[in-house]
Amino acid sequence: MPTDAQIAGGHKANLNNPNTSEESKQHSRQVLENEFNGGDVPKSTDSGDKNPGNVAGGLKATLNNPKVSDEAKKSAKDRLEGMQ
Repeated sequence: MPTDAQIAGGHKANLNNPNTSEESKQHSRQVLENEFNGGDVPKSTDSGDKNPGNVAGGLKATLNNPKVSDEAKKSAKDRLEGMQ
């Protein structure tokens, strides 16, 4: 189930998408104004919804990405070891 922050983020993205209709953008404006205080929604900090397998996969990808700094790779390695 999406969080309020994700729902508001989707409506904000819709407003900035040049491929959506004006009618769709107006709907997003109304939802943000009526349900989300104009879009001012606190960022979700609940990590309990994250799938540990997906997190581990992302950390492993970081370790194998040549464009990632050594510092970021070390952090990913430490986090991955902490998950085991």
